[in-house]
Amino acid sequence: MGAADNNTTGGNDMSKPAKFGMWRVFVPVIIGLCVVAWLFKGEFNPDVWSMIHFDTRVVLCIVLAWIFMAGRDFGLTWRFRALTDRQLTWWQAVRVNFMCEFTSAITPSAVGGSSLGMVFMHHEGIDLGRATTLMLTTLFLDELFFVVACPIVVAVIPYDMLFGFGGSSFVIGLKLVFWIVYAAIFLWTLVLFTGILVWPYGMKRCLVWIFKFRPLRRWQSAVMALGDNMVATSKDLRTRSVRWWFDAFAATALTWSSRYLVVNALFWGFVPGADQLVVFGRQFVVWVVLMVSPTPGGSGVSEWLFTEYYGDLLHNTSIALVIALFWRIITYYVYLVVGVFLAPSMFRAPKKSTVNKENNKNNNDIK
Repeated sequence: MGAADNNTTGGNDMSKPAKFGMWRVFVPVIIGLCVVAWLFKGEFNPDVWSMIHFDTRVVLCIVLAWIFMAGRDFGLTWRFRALTDRQLTWWQAVRVNFMCEFTSAITPSAVGGSSLGMVFMHHEGIDLGRATTLMLTTLFLDELFFVVACPIVVAVIPYDMLFGFGGSSFVIGLKLVFWIVYAAIFLWTLVLFTGILVWPYGMKRCLVWIFKFRPLRRWQSAVMALGDNMVATSKDLRTRSVRWWFDAFAATALTWSSRYLVVNALFWGFVPGADQLVVFGRQFVVWVVLMVSPTPGGSGVSEWLFTEYYGDLLHNTSIALVIALFWRIITYYVYLVVGVFLAPSMFRAPKKSTVNKENNKNNNDIK
């Protein structure tokens, strides 16, 4: 879920460079384009192009959408810098950020890909054990943001504007999926909070005991690794200052808010009369639901969900498709393109970590 996933606790040697296949890039692109083509064929009216005028306001709003996405990347880069105590340079943190987004784009949303961030940080010189601890921290921060933001969104935005419009099976299903996923996020955040801040050893023993039962035994080794990571993360986080926590959570909030504001910018350009608060709140719902998407990076599901969910604000499915296309180009396809260029170098053998360099230096001194 969220920024990381179950791979964080896998038993494989994550320090080894992974093989990169271009087919992983082509699959989500093909899925997304096929769904877009299907939607355009069934819903798009060619006359809509005559309604769209790419005047100064529209162009500026598209540029603003890119700026908001840059704000999202700045937030994640800032967070990687803060979590590593500035050990990563800005450029190294940018590379880690783009590779996390790239792997998320080529793996199913329900599985995730950002957990490989520990491999990318290790490649940039962070000790693998510490990198694993940091990725568990980013996972906790992302899930905490959703848990905190949900009550605020529901309290500020009329519930009918989020879920009450119409009585279609789509709206009913969307509401059901959202609350199920939110409940799962809440429970998972509670486990993480208890495991890395309150009671790490107790939580580890509890999880190991639960996964001793036969139906769950296949995941026991992964859960034991998760427990070890929680203990290590707890030792690190308990020494952190209030300023450190503020920077980390502020960067997380900036990241997700900027991502949502991309759609606001596009609506300002194409549908200036839309309720911007509702547009923002529905982005929260969209991203929570996309956490369980079975397709790589939510390809296809994202485009379909967007056009269906925002349709009542537009009264024109064709306009919804145009906005959805811009939205996916800015928030998704750009990471596929950048990732293709970064992946060959980032999947090579990692650099020696700073810790290993220090150990080698000490060993030489002893000799």
